[in-house]
Amino acid sequence: MNKRLFDIFISFFGLLFFSPILIIVIFLIWIEDKKSPFYITQRLGKGEKQFNMIKLRSMLVDADKSGVVSSSNNDMRITPIGHKIRKYKLDEFIQLWNVLNGDMSLVGPRPNVKDETNLYTDIEKKLLLVRPGITDFSSIVFSDEGEILEGKENPNLTYNQLIRPWKSRLGLIYINNQSFLLDIKIIIHTLVAIFSRQRALNWVVSQLKLFNVDSKVVKISKREQDLYPFPPPGSDKVVIKR
Repeated sequence: MNKRLFDIFISFFGLLFFSPILIIVIFLIWIEDKKSPFYITQRLGKGEKQFNMIKLRSMLVDADKSGVVSSSNNDMRITPIGHKIRKYKLDEFIQLWNVLNGDMSLVGPRPNVKDETNLYTDIEKKLLLVRPGITDFSSIVFSDEGEILEGKENPNLTYNQLIRPWKSRLGLIYINNQSFLLDIKIIIHTLVAIFSRQRALNWVVSQLKLFNVDSKVVKISKREQDLYPFPPPGSDKVVIKR
């Protein structure tokens, strides 16, 4: 099936199916502080085109003005209902609208802000040649991103040292091996990860082994060891300033 047609079909019926839950969550966000339940932020998409990505707001209004892009679980900007929203990834379900609109795909490298993509190496810029997605390998491997950044003095730097190197590599691996069947498997295991992260991680590792990728990527994707500073793809230097 054509990837775009699949995106349209699933996003349309997905929004219909999840609408009762979304309506309840939207009301709970609004009633907490009587502010807009939506958070709209600019991201870079295919061809480095900027688009407005929509999320259900899990932080205080104007939280992004602090300049901190990456947030941890103990981020004081996260609202009480926001913690629940993030735990079950409800803030991202609304991005089915971006998929329906054509800015995103169901599966693809996660979109980033321009400040972050400006740091991309030439190799990483290949991530901007395809539509960004709601989920991909890295969404499963780093579903605990908030926990990784928790307690860090500089979350943006920590993200660039510990997560970006592997997140970018996993995105490139997806691009080089993408197929309709792989998209289906990633979507299924993204849902599986909500209830059994280890089972989803085991699938990611087995899939990466089939692609004969770098053993370091496979080892990190098991998430059995502590993350350590590593250069992003296309560079031999660890990011030291952010």
